[in-house]
Amino acid sequence: MESPWVVLAAVALGALMGAAFTSFVYLAFRRSERVANVASPKVPDGVDQILDALESAGIVLDPSANVVKASPGAVAMGLVRGGVLVHEEIDRLAISVRSTGERAVVELELGKGRFGEANATIRVRAARLGTRFILVLAEDITEAKRLDEVRRDFIANISHELKTPIGAVGLLAEALQSAADDPDQVRRFATKMSAEAARLAKITAEIIELSRLQAADALARPELIDVDHILAAAIDQSRVLAESSGIELVGARAKGLAVYGDEPLLIVAVHNLITNAIAYSSPGGRVGVGARGVDGAVEIAVTDQGIGIADEDKERVFERFFRVDEARSRRTGGTGLGLAIVKHTVQNHGGEVKVWSQLGRGSTFTIRLPQAPQEPTVSGGRSKRKVSR
Repeated sequence: MESPWVVLAAVALGALMGAAFTSFVYLAFRRSERVANVASPKVPDGVDQILDALESAGIVLDPSANVVKASPGAVAMGLVRGGVLVHEEIDRLAISVRSTGERAVVELELGKGRFGEANATIRVRAARLGTRFILVLAEDITEAKRLDEVRRDFIANISHELKTPIGAVGLLAEALQSAADDPDQVRRFATKMSAEAARLAKITAEIIELSRLQAADALARPELIDVDHILAAAIDQSRVLAESSGIELVGARAKGLAVYGDEPLLIVAVHNLITNAIAYSSPGGRVGVGARGVDGAVEIAVTDQGIGIADEDKERVFERFFRVDEARSRRTGGTGLGLAIVKHTVQNHGGEVKVWSQLGRGSTFTIRLPQAPQEPTVSGGRSKRKVSR
């Protein structure tokens, strides 16, 4: 039997060990609490609510460049993932602001996501928030930059396009004055002047048409339209040009297909495709126009046997002022806006336009529009019944 003194000593030792363990646990808890406070410092009052209300991206960084708070926009834009900054460029910007104390504004080209090669242009502002934090605000300006580039290109292109006929009219006016005593010369110069004036009027009209198509209310009051009537009107408008160019123009009936939209705009779109096909065809060629219903859509196709389009140009043919054959287009009076008008018209009608082509074998442009349910009110023209979208 063990001595009472031994039992008493064991009890005392156990009590001491329990007290030590309890103290260790308490100290460890307090230390972890302090570390947590350091790792997650408190954001100044009101900042949380402001970030949550932001439509753009907002991020608050602590002294160690850890993300303390991120707005939903920052996550949606892919700037923050799993509570961590994704892009080193923003991290370096925050470090610079912390070291200098000066706010900074930069534009960065950043990847849009984990996959793919698409980039976005982001305007990033960074500044101190109190004494410990850095506030980063980011705005996606990709679309604004693109529109600005389009605007600059459009102004440059239209200035170039207008300069030629305007200059020609001025020169022809001077020539008329010097040839006032020669009736034949007067007639020749007057004919050329009329052609240049017509070209100038065509460019102006197409610019106005393109601007109207880009307006938000371009199709404020769509109507029910017979597709066969669209084709017939567009072919009729193109027949004189086809005959003068030695091109056979063939059309097929659309068999009662109907769409909702703006009839004059759709006629212009199909007419532009036909004149484009004629312009890039050789005498003796053939241009075919037809439509069919496919899976709830109406497909209007214009096919030619012309020079065709190179693969690298297929994506560009719908750009403003782009011409596959510059010399041929000038000769035929093309403005380079016809296919751009087609594209915008079709998009405004909720459709798409595609091109198939092979060099030396011709091209087929296909407009695809949502098909309207067949109704007895559609016959030989537009319906009188208005609809709303």
